[in-house]
Amino acid sequence: MKAGKIVVLIVLLAGIGAFFAFDLKQYFSIEYFQQQRATLEAYRDAHPLQMAGAFFAVYVLVTGLSLPGAAILTLVAGALFGLVWGVVIVSFASTLGATTAFLASRYLLRDWVQAKFGEKLKTINDGVEREGAFYLFALRLVPAFPFFLINLVMGLTKMPVRTYFWVSQLGMFAGTIVYVYAGTQLGQFKISAGLIAAFVALGLFPLAAKKVLDALKARKVYAKWTRPASYDRNMVVIGAGSAGLVSAYIAAAVKAKVTIVERHKMGGDCLNTGCVPSKALIKTAKLLSQIKHSQDYGVKSATAEFDFAEAMERVKRVVAAIEPHDSVERYTGLGVECLKGTAKITSPWSVEIALADGGKQTLTTKNIVIATGARPFIPPIPGLAESNPLHSDNVWEIRKQPKRLVVLGGGPIGCELAQAFARLGSKVTQVEMLPRVMTKEDPEFSEMVAKRFRADGIDLLVDHKAKEVRVENGEKIVVVEHQGAEKRIVCDEILCAVGRAANTQGFGLEELGIPVTKQKTVEVNEYLQAHYPNIYACGDVAGPYQFTHTASHMAWYCAVNGLFGRFKKFRVDYSVIPWATFTDPEVARVGLNETEAKEKSIPYDVFTYGIDDLDRAIADSEDRGMVKVLTAKGTDKIIGCTIAGANAGEIIIEFVTAMKYKVGLNKILGTIHIYPTYAESNKYAAGIWKRSTVTRGQMEVASAFNDWTRGAGGLGTVLSKLVAMSGNKERYYAAAPAHGDD
Repeated sequence: MKAGKIVVLIVLLAGIGAFFAFDLKQYFSIEYFQQQRATLEAYRDAHPLQMAGAFFAVYVLVTGLSLPGAAILTLVAGALFGLVWGVVIVSFASTLGATTAFLASRYLLRDWVQAKFGEKLKTINDGVEREGAFYLFALRLVPAFPFFLINLVMGLTKMPVRTYFWVSQLGMFAGTIVYVYAGTQLGQFKISAGLIAAFVALGLFPLAAKKVLDALKARKVYAKWTRPASYDRNMVVIGAGSAGLVSAYIAAAVKAKVTIVERHKMGGDCLNTGCVPSKALIKTAKLLSQIKHSQDYGVKSATAEFDFAEAMERVKRVVAAIEPHDSVERYTGLGVECLKGTAKITSPWSVEIALADGGKQTLTTKNIVIATGARPFIPPIPGLAESNPLHSDNVWEIRKQPKRLVVLGGGPIGCELAQAFARLGSKVTQVEMLPRVMTKEDPEFSEMVAKRFRADGIDLLVDHKAKEVRVENGEKIVVVEHQGAEKRIVCDEILCAVGRAANTQGFGLEELGIPVTKQKTVEVNEYLQAHYPNIYACGDVAGPYQFTHTASHMAWYCAVNGLFGRFKKFRVDYSVIPWATFTDPEVARVGLNETEAKEKSIPYDVFTYGIDDLDRAIADSEDRGMVKVLTAKGTDKIIGCTIAGANAGEIIIEFVTAMKYKVGLNKILGTIHIYPTYAESNKYAAGIWKRSTVTRGQMEVASAFNDWTRGAGGLGTVLSKLVAMSGNKERYYAAAPAHGDD
């Protein structure tokens, strides 16, 4: 550290140390002021400028050193100097002190913090550079965040000193008036209507300030637009997938006038090209796999006459059977106007719709919900797009089974479809550029899936990068690279499953200046509001999760905040988000896994239970997989769980509920689970946690006690073991418990 910084640090520490060492805090209290009021007022009357100057200096010193007492000094300023001069003194002294603390933090810490955490702080730095003045103003205006902490934290950013000074001066001014006025009333040392009004104002000020701040921000955002005098709709929803349908459903349920616009099919990706068709195909594939392994079930031999086209027709029938749940007829009956066409947002309150029948319609609306979903991403691999690859949208249209299939991608979609096609009889090669498939899960779960894939005949090529696609003699060839060497894979079809891109183009975002994130999703705040507060986004188009159930979850916030946000807005809650990949074995997760806990340096304990020990799994010949639970260090509080095995997506729900409602492993252990079920694995995992809490000292006491009750030992032995127990904290059960032990 440079000499200058050392000097500044010593001065700061000396000042703070002296404050506490000499108990100077006693002088910053209403009681002390009451005792000294007459003396202070006499000195003020005799030497007004000296008194004001000394008070100003003390105020700057207290705020500059981030010491407690600024609130009391503000009240005292009102009592001693009155409203006008009290506001003038405190306003400038508080800003000068805050800027001093800001500069000290910047001088001592900013270079080190930015050098060490610069990459992680890039988003914050960009935000401060873009709208730092506004957010500082918000923090100053609504004093829920301690002002001294604002000074120190803002010093670590790149905000200009001049900006920090004037924004702080302006932002703290209204609050200063309220506090100083309260001080003028305190100066009377009696209860008065003015005093009561001052304290009521102190309580209401943050709420009123927040409303004013929101209004100012909205005014700035909407400055170039003319608001309609009235609206045709309360809400227009763009996109009729899971997010859009739930938003429209909730709006209609509370009798709002709502229109939903869909350019393709009601139900969106989930019904037509995602969750529903994939699970239907997986069911057929699993049945064929079970027939192939019929001897595992005591059936000496079994065969099936399989027709790929018929299997795909079954998928189509399943979609058709579920379709009425998301149909125009159903939602029209619920009170939603359903329009087929392409929507374009032409202002924050108007949507132009090019109808499928060739007509046009423009609707004015109080709120807009963007729920346009996502589409398969086709990476810029030379020759890939020209080869007309299959993807999760168009694969359901084929009726001829590819004999040789290359699947690009080792995420959930790629894994589910690779295993399904392999079990249907295709020769599948799966290419993943990372070292393992399903990289969002812990390595042991990835390995379980990979092992099963290879048993199903999949040629799994991890750490292989697709470089080029060629078409030679009517055959498609995928060129991959591994450790510097190239390999050619000849195939009939290529299935691209490397991710999905949000649908953010073509419906007016660009024209309205609604920004997107680095992930190319619509940028929203914690209330799911986009750049314009009356425009919301949810589901895949907003992220951060691309799950149907998350889209529905987000849709509630969009609908409720849009319709009733003037009274109460709700922050979207992502604290407990579960998901599952429907491979065999299924892999389901909620909360943190061990990899993430280590990356975030979160202290944890981990407990695992092998499903190969579970009675029901053994009976079903599904005895493979694992329950892995993470708890906060030294407690039974669940912070994450991953389950691999049959029905993992169903079993995980108990842990989802437990995390949502703060139920620990001890209560899961104390809950009766039906025997024999897969859900018993949750209880056994909780039992492993319970056994881990037993120490060797406790077991020695228990052993001595039981010896004594049989007459095989003395009470003295029990007492001596009891005394020694506190010193023996070694865990008794170092290994996993026997089956069924609680």
